[in-house]
Amino acid sequence: MSAAGNLTTAEGLAALHAELAGLEGDGRREIAERIRTAREWGDLKENSEYHDAKNEQAHLETRIARLRERIAGAVVVEESSGAVVGFGSTVVVRDQTGLEQTWQIVSSRDAAPKDGRVSAESPLAEALLGRSAGERAAVALPRGTRTLTIVSVS
Repeated sequence: MSAAGNLTTAEGLAALHAELAGLEGDGRREIAERIRTAREWGDLKENSEYHDAKNEQAHLETRIARLRERIAGAVVVEESSGAVVGFGSTVVVRDQTGLEQTWQIVSSRDAAPKDGRVSAESPLAEALLGRSAGERAAVALPRGTRTLTIVSVS
């Protein structure tokens, strides 16, 4: 995994730690209780509740291991502050039709375009990075090139 694919903000890292703590605490306790209850029901060979709980336990442990890997390899990037678009910046852009949109530049793992968060590795972010308010950027998209004017950067 490249360092660029593991970039995160301090807030993103804190969210990973919180998720991990929840899974290692309450998540493990809940599954252990389900397994204990299912064992009490008798024959484990034909006990679907037991097998379902054991499968969920395996998925939980896999998720915990992946979170630990992400946390261990996380590269915390200080969010950009200033007039130049950088990692963590919130950018307001206007296209040639006058439509304004607001985007925050985040890691690929934190990207959620519907929520206004785009990956720093996306064509949109790559076109905007390093630019300032008032500058234009051409973004190559599947349906053609789109010209954006940067309205503000925060």
